[in-house]
Amino acid sequence: MSEDNEPLPEGTLISHLLELRSRLLRIMIAVLIAFLPCAYYSNAIFDWLSTPLVARLPPGQKLIATTVTATFTAPLKLALVAGLLIAMPYVLYQIWAFVAPGLYRREKRFAVPLLVSAILLFYLGVGFSYWFVFPLVFRFFIATTPHNVQLMADVSNYLQFALTLFVAFGVAFETPVAVVLLVLTNLVSLQKLRSVRGYVLIVVFIVAAILTPPDVMSQTAMAVPMYLLYEGGILFAAILQKSTPAAEENAPGQGSST
Repeated sequence: MSEDNEPLPEGTLISHLLELRSRLLRIMIAVLIAFLPCAYYSNAIFDWLSTPLVARLPPGQKLIATTVTATFTAPLKLALVAGLLIAMPYVLYQIWAFVAPGLYRREKRFAVPLLVSAILLFYLGVGFSYWFVFPLVFRFFIATTPHNVQLMADVSNYLQFALTLFVAFGVAFETPVAVVLLVLTNLVSLQKLRSVRGYVLIVVFIVAAILTPPDVMSQTAMAVPMYLLYEGGILFAAILQKSTPAAEENAPGQGSST
């Protein structure tokens, strides 16, 4: 049986809505379970997050709070984000379980590894920003501070800055997944992706300039990995494209009948 004639499970609108409600409820429960221990250790998590900046401040200097509630709300917001990150694999699994019945076998075969890769690359981008980019950025900002100015970072502003970089680098590290999807869905050919490398390099630096603080160090720290990941995406797409015809020929029901 060809993929075009492959029967897909059907259901009523009510059944889909009920399943969607069930999946969303499971997601909220999972995030809540992950959030509770993070909320208990929220101050310790915030101390960990602020370490790259505090370690480069003058001795004895710490972050400040410009509002009374900031010392409570900032760590609590961070705990919620941490809970979401911890529960993210389960959240994406629930989303996958909801949409999987409507996919063909070939789509499922590629969707699972791409989904796993997307999760791992996002975590890798977050880790890269914390352990590599943060020290570079804060060293640059502190080194360029005028002598008559004392750098005093507010906890809420710092949290927003850190989360923005986390999201920016997490999304930027999804470049290989985006490239592979473009090729596998036949939206863009491999030849086209290879021929526009020069333009992609320019676009990558422009995107990095928009997403990162206005300094050369952080922009380069994002642009270089993004371009390398773009090249990696082309390589993996070429490998998958070569293996697809053979896989389809060996699929059940695709061979010639005798």
